[in-house]
Amino acid sequence: MAEIVPAILEKNFNEIKNKLTFLRGRSRVAHLDFCDGRFVPNQTWPFAFGGFNDLDFAKIINEEEGMPFWEEFDFEFDLMVENAIENFDIYMKLGPKRIIFHPRGEKDLKEFQHFLEGLDMYVRDNVEIGLAFRPSDDLSVVSHLANNVDFLHCMGSDKVGFQGAGVTFDERTIDNIKFLKKNIEGIVISVDIGINLNNAEEILKAGADRLCIGSSIWKSPDPVGALQNFQSLV
Repeated sequence: MAEIVPAILEKNFNEIKNKLTFLRGRSRVAHLDFCDGRFVPNQTWPFAFGGFNDLDFAKIINEEEGMPFWEEFDFEFDLMVENAIENFDIYMKLGPKRIIFHPRGEKDLKEFQHFLEGLDMYVRDNVEIGLAFRPSDDLSVVSHLANNVDFLHCMGSDKVGFQGAGVTFDERTIDNIKFLKKNIEGIVISVDIGINLNNAEEILKAGADRLCIGSSIWKSPDPVGALQNFQSLV
């Protein structure tokens, strides 16, 4: 069965808490975007407020506090940052259920592959690892690394790290989903960016297993109704 995953892209930790408060009881999974302002131009929490020195971030990684409502959510972290593997242990302290890497943000693809192959069994047993790619990226690279991850994360646009205005769904994503489903047996595919009620069914029909929905929920005049409409599709 397919899954709807609400996506949160915010600079301010209080806004993250507000959106998680809204999602309580409405979604078990919450997708958080981490943008460092280098791999992508945009910055989100904690990078918009001091990076790893952000007060709220520091309290969590120092185990003084947990992520908001951590007992109620399975957190999915999309690491749109440079050299994410160097700080993997830090992100793990936030308690993710899923972590998404962008290979383009890593210094060396072979080193990245070795990192994936060498992940601790505890991590493998408790955290799903995803691999993100854009519509224009080389699918041969994606296919080569697919055996080392739990799912593939198809970005619906080359413009990553943003929600809402100016970001539209790239139709090449549909072809990419179909190609990967056909050529990689059993692969789980999530799709993120540009999804709305006009194209969601087509994306699901192409083979998507998860839809990450951001602005189509948060910018709706009726966020509750919008979320329910998406959830009714799966």
